[in-house]
Amino acid sequence: MGNYKLTLSYDGSRYAGWQRQGNTGSTIQRKVEETLSRVLDEAVQVSGCGRTDAGVHARMQVCSFYSSALSSPEKTLTLLRRYLPEDIAAVRLEAAPPRFHARLSCREKTYRYRVWRSDCPNVFERKYLYSFPEPLSLPAMREAASELTGTHDFAAFSSGRTNKSTVRTVREIVLTENGPELTMSFTGDGFLYHMVRIMAGTLLEAGQGKRTAEDVRLALQKKDRSLAGFTAPAQGLTLWDIQY
Repeated sequence: MGNYKLTLSYDGSRYAGWQRQGNTGSTIQRKVEETLSRVLDEAVQVSGCGRTDAGVHARMQVCSFYSSALSSPEKTLTLLRRYLPEDIAAVRLEAAPPRFHARLSCREKTYRYRVWRSDCPNVFERKYLYSFPEPLSLPAMREAASELTGTHDFAAFSSGRTNKSTVRTVREIVLTENGPELTMSFTGDGFLYHMVRIMAGTLLEAGQGKRTAEDVRLALQKKDRSLAGFTAPAQGLTLWDIQY
């Protein structure tokens, strides 16, 4: 029985997220498991590094799985590329150490959120951008972002309820302009449900002057979701990089 590391990229537009669900077969995890099981002729379950939401994309998603039938990663990778849907790509397949786990072994993740600031529609990138043609102050956004970096209890920046710790470390938030496009890059040791999208919405509101750095600090202190910004739409978000 071998342990394997599979790197994927995907367009999440038509899927109900990464995680397998009982009420739909339209998830990335389900499609990957079905294809691997078909290729290897054995039941396969994969563990993903991150549970991307419905409509969220991944440039780099890593999953791990055990198999007793996989003898050639190269041949299996070729078959995966043949049988996976065209919006899910198998990038790499390699043998992994016995204790490797896609989620538990992860040290750091980077998500990117793309915002289109022009009132002229971007036809060809529309599924991967959030159209937000509003004046924005980047200095105000960066000041608010500085409050989100570091180790905090991010309960106010999550839509889910959990009995587990909501403390996370956000190492870096970088805002980059490229013409009418604004990219917000978030790097940290882990993210809560909707956390990146809520941080993105909060920074956009800060850029509009609707929210201040002090407001962000207060939301963190009070752990109150109502004190943070709106949840930015899914299509602008991509799981960009994973570090082990």
